[in-house]
Amino acid sequence: MITFSIWMIWCMRNYARFQDKIDVSRIISVIKDLTCLVGNFSKASMKNDMLDFNVINFFGINTRIGKVLRPLPIRWEFPSPGWVKINTDAASRGYPNLATCGGIFHGSMRKFIGVFSMFLEVQTAMVAEFYGVIHAMEEAQRLGLTNVWLECDSALVCAAFTSKVNVPWMLRNQWNSYLNYCEKIRFRVTHIFRKGNVYADNLANLGFIHRESFYWYNRLPSSLFL
Repeated sequence: MITFSIWMIWCMRNYARFQDKIDVSRIISVIKDLTCLVGNFSKASMKNDMLDFNVINFFGINTRIGKVLRPLPIRWEFPSPGWVKINTDAASRGYPNLATCGGIFHGSMRKFIGVFSMFLEVQTAMVAEFYGVIHAMEEAQRLGLTNVWLECDSALVCAAFTSKVNVPWMLRNQWNSYLNYCEKIRFRVTHIFRKGNVYADNLANLGFIHRESFYWYNRLPSSLFL
């Protein structure tokens, strides 16, 4: 069908070139007919806006309304009583990539426990995400936590708890060590979209300012609210 359309347009172009006469209305009519023919064979759907509707209506193509996407709620939740929730994130800038990571610890009943920020120097963004989780679990172990809910916005890191192939080779020993720790406590890991992980993201970016190898804050830094 498309080959036929191209052939027709090629014939009309040659006719116009050699006869030195262009019938604009005829050309428009043929283009509309061919577009309608090809469009009605397509299984694609339109965008649900007036521009697409007017274009499709102009060419006489049957409308196929696209699926209406349901909005996905993005919200951060406090942990259940007795649990501590840890949110982590990482950031990288420039070339070569200077990377940081950070995390925030919350208890139930809106209890704030602490936050950390870390400057990693030259690292990839993916490695920085893993560093953030590793240092979060290191702090959890230091604090003696036994009910831990880890949440981060990297789906790759979340998947690494069940598929170790995703873990960067230089971090596998540390990763396996904290996997053993997770198996000895009540532990869960979930993914959250970046919009719900704002504080952890801000803590990661704080590492670019203070350039500390690792720093633990017992209260939220005021710069986090700027």
